[in-house]
Amino acid sequence: MAEKAGVSVATVSNFLNRPELVAPATRERVHGAVEALGYRPNQAARQLSNGYGTGVGLVLFDVRNPFLTGVARGAEDHLHTAGRTVVLCNTDVDPVKEERYLDLLLQQQAQGVLITPADLSRSWVDRVRSRGLRTVLFHNSTDFPDVCSVAVDDVAGGEMAATHLLARGHDRITCVTGPAHMRQSVDRLAGCRRAAALAGRPEEAVEVVEAGAFTLDQGRRAGERILASPHPSTAVFCANDLLALGVMQAATRAGRRVPDDLAVVGFDDIESAATAGVPLTSVHVDSHALGRAAARLLVEEVEDPGHTHRRLSFAPHLVERASS
Repeated sequence: MAEKAGVSVATVSNFLNRPELVAPATRERVHGAVEALGYRPNQAARQLSNGYGTGVGLVLFDVRNPFLTGVARGAEDHLHTAGRTVVLCNTDVDPVKEERYLDLLLQQQAQGVLITPADLSRSWVDRVRSRGLRTVLFHNSTDFPDVCSVAVDDVAGGEMAATHLLARGHDRITCVTGPAHMRQSVDRLAGCRRAAALAGRPEEAVEVVEAGAFTLDQGRRAGERILASPHPSTAVFCANDLLALGVMQAATRAGRRVPDDLAVVGFDDIESAATAGVPLTSVHVDSHALGRAAARLLVEEVEDPGHTHRRLSFAPHLVERASS
């Protein structure tokens, strides 16, 4: 192929692996030779010679969640540009399922994994890293400085949401969290409580309803529980938009008006937040940028053995709409 294109073997290698290093005119010559010879790269052989493939695992807890879909798209966009392929895995927050996917990625000699762990701990990090799998966490924690991570400032976002509701005269706020062990639930509730404390409200000004998952159905169930209370709150902050949309559905079915009878604020600002029957006030997070940043960190680690691990935190902002 090099002889037919009139270039060196090293230039052909760059064309196949790092085309941005090859001048446009030279790329055209090599491409012509590739087409003429009908050459197709043997990915399996390349993996054996390099010690790894081009795949990157994207391991998320619920790929149906529109916010995580945005994260996945951002990661895929960057990885595609960098010449990598994405293997999408859905864990349902199940450690056994997650472990099976990690084993599969290792068998496929993946370059690394972008992951929201089902149960993050020091032992989990050490185990994954000892197996040679480069890792970027979607997790808001300072406990693991030896691993890159990308996350949202969830405490700040929760505080924004609660401050917004308190400023509108609501004495009590019900905070609908996801599963209690998930960091998003913990931090967004902490932000809500911090806002109440700063406003001089007692601890009981924030009531907590735990949902079993960050889903629309769980939001409806939470809404039904809230409305069944003898003295329901007049304001609800939900730890994600699917929960918030579910709460609003429950309120509508019960004949309650949003926001007149029940003000609702969500988190993530997914596309359907703005297009709901009552447009949802939400804490906005750029999911695409989050995924792209995580992918960039992983590619940097692959290409630079001296890579410095970094923790990136994205600042959210509140988007006010009709629901509050």
